[in-house]
Amino acid sequence: MRYQPFPSDLFVKNRAKLVAELPPKSIALISSNDIMPTNADGSMGFKQQTDLFYLSGLDQEETLLLIYPDAPEPHLKEIAFIRETSELIAIWEGHKYTKEEATAISGIKNIQWSSNFEAVLKTLIYSAETIFMIDNEHMRNSSLVETQNARLVKEIKVKYPLHTFGRLAPILNTLRMKKEPAEIKALQQAIDITESGFRRILAFTKPGVWENEIEAEFIHEFIKMRSGGFAYTPIIASGANACVLHYIENERICQDGELILLDVGASYGNYNADMTRTIPVNGKFSARQRQVYLAVQAVLNFATDLMRPGIYWVDYQKQVEKFMEGELINLGLFSQNDVDNQDPNNPIFKKYFMHGVAHHLGLDVHDIWDKYKPFEPGMVLTCEPGIYIREEGIGIRLENNLLITDGAPINLMANIPIDIDEIETLMSR
Repeated sequence: MRYQPFPSDLFVKNRAKLVAELPPKSIALISSNDIMPTNADGSMGFKQQTDLFYLSGLDQEETLLLIYPDAPEPHLKEIAFIRETSELIAIWEGHKYTKEEATAISGIKNIQWSSNFEAVLKTLIYSAETIFMIDNEHMRNSSLVETQNARLVKEIKVKYPLHTFGRLAPILNTLRMKKEPAEIKALQQAIDITESGFRRILAFTKPGVWENEIEAEFIHEFIKMRSGGFAYTPIIASGANACVLHYIENERICQDGELILLDVGASYGNYNADMTRTIPVNGKFSARQRQVYLAVQAVLNFATDLMRPGIYWVDYQKQVEKFMEGELINLGLFSQNDVDNQDPNNPIFKKYFMHGVAHHLGLDVHDIWDKYKPFEPGMVLTCEPGIYIREEGIGIRLENNLLITDGAPINLMANIPIDIDEIETLMSR
């Protein structure tokens, strides 16, 4: 692996937090993700199931985790099942975990080959009453692909139909929202790598470069710094492309006088940064670009200070939207009279600011969360207001990653240039 291993204490503590939430006589089962196919004999790169990683740190395919706090013998309380390797696998695919390595990473003493899973489960499951399993319950999930965990749920329900079944997602969603110090350290590493990439493209960007060339500069820097690559498909959007929220083609020549919206983040140790900056192609903001940029930055500063313990996401979004409304009036995009006479079900600000201002961040870029729980210290969220004026071909978004504390939030991206003067100075060198 490229990243430095996490201390096994992190995963021991995470499992203990899960165990504390399980009712008596419960077994929890989680499987790794599949290696997804492409065409012919091709496959995509492996991406671990994030709940499994959160509980074990095991970053390898064909892995299963069994947690049974009330197991009849102590060595059966937690078991990890990993892929048994061979000389042939080592030649064709490379090194796979030994049992000793899996123990060192996870802190789980009982490591077995995955071929033993069914036999071991059968010896334990009849003394249990409830089987807790995972499904993708993220509110934005729309995938049609059946996961390995979904197949496991089907198989277990067929084999053990008289057991009670429970959902792990609501428990883990709550636990994962608050980050341990080792997780924050990994997030900061991903952010620092992202900063290095951004500083690189500030020196590279000029009229005539292609969006994909900027993308290439980012990935060069990320891989050089031992990142796992892009945390998500990057947005390199010049000119009017910046008004397309999920523009990912990155195929246009950047023109003199335009802005470029850069929504890019590095991944490190499976934890993800999520940064957005907007810069001038020629290194100088025009008067109008500067005006809109400062409005977005004002909203960012307001929203940052607002992100305190006790506030709910829904209320947070509404307060930011109200502040944004005033900035849009100041930009001359509509008047207070327009606001007073607007359709309350279709507020006028949504023409220029139409997305959420914050989401949780961690092992998933849009990390699992519960929007009806208040912000608490230890949570990490993005803060990303934007203004998109399609009729002027201007799209500006600014995004930082914030750690909630007992007081003011900590901006984990404080070292990444954002002020107009600093950006112009760096681009002029």
